[in-house]
Amino acid sequence: MVQEYRSEILERTLRKLHVVVEGIKASVIVNVDGLLVASFPPGNEKDPEDNPTSSPQVAAMAATLSGLAENTLSRLAQGKLDRILMEGEEGVMLIYPAGQAASVAVLLDKNARLDRVFYATSRAAEEVSSILSAS
Repeated sequence: MVQEYRSEILERTLRKLHVVVEGIKASVIVNVDGLLVASFPPGNEKDPEDNPTSSPQVAAMAATLSGLAENTLSRLAQGKLDRILMEGEEGVMLIYPAGQAASVAVLLDKNARLDRVFYATSRAAEEVSSILSAS
């Protein structure tokens, strides 16, 4: 029996997200410290334009946004963070918490079906949380 590494399982989870939902350009898993855990498509360190979401800066920004959103919701007594949605002229970024220690962030085409993306990304975040919390 071949043992699969946790990083391979996480990347497969992101790859599956791209297969089931049209319009996802890139996806990443980041930890609360802003470190990149996994990305799909995998980044090219020599050419960050190849997959801009796989850069350390994007991982740090996603973690910072999640932390700020959680603190804001807590301060305003609005409960736990469900998701962050940022819409720009050219596309959309969506961030879902994945347990206490990570988040799943996806970069979308502007015309992606958000209902499908919300559902699939929330499921992926649950799966990531389960993978990361397993011993």
